[in-house]
Amino acid sequence: PPGFAQLTVGERALASIRARKTPCPSWYFDFALIADYWVSAKRAYHHTAPISMLYALREALRLIDEEGAPARFARHQLNSAALTAGLRALGCEPVAEDGHRLATLHCVLVPAGVDDAGVRTALLHEYGIEIGGGLGPLQGKAWRIGLMGESSSRANVWSFLSALDNIFLAKGWAERAGLALEAASRAYSERAIPG
Repeated sequence: PPGFAQLTVGERALASIRARKTPCPSWYFDFALIADYWVSAKRAYHHTAPISMLYALREALRLIDEEGAPARFARHQLNSAALTAGLRALGCEPVAEDGHRLATLHCVLVPAGVDDAGVRTALLHEYGIEIGGGLGPLQGKAWRIGLMGESSSRANVWSFLSALDNIFLAKGWAERAGLALEAASRAYSERAIPG
């Protein structure tokens, strides 16, 4: 649309960018190069925008517009509640407190006695599901599970929790089958969105 900008940077932000002491490690976030070209009118050729990323951005924005922001936010909240309920049923407590969690990224503590790397490896090799391990002081103690954009769906919540249920049951970490799926199902029922 006319007047649409992918990025807007104020004067203070631009001054901070220019005062940076270390080189930017990523081309995609090197706003100093972009500012030289667009703000300072240094017309030195600095890069070619990856056209496939522009097409991807356009498609992502089209999908958001088509679904509508309120519906998209509600979908993320609903799937997040179901995923959290299922994880809690297996003893995976969220790291962040209620009211301070993202609906798109879940960081949960690995229950005592559960093999962090073994579970992540089984998820990847047996089910084709990849989750991240904890970082820094949470390394080996937490999992990071993404549930964002088009990946935030009931089907993905069911697939992930089913796989986790199976792994926990096979290793003796769950007392019976289906704990996570039952908890997620209750969460979906309690928070059902009309239409």
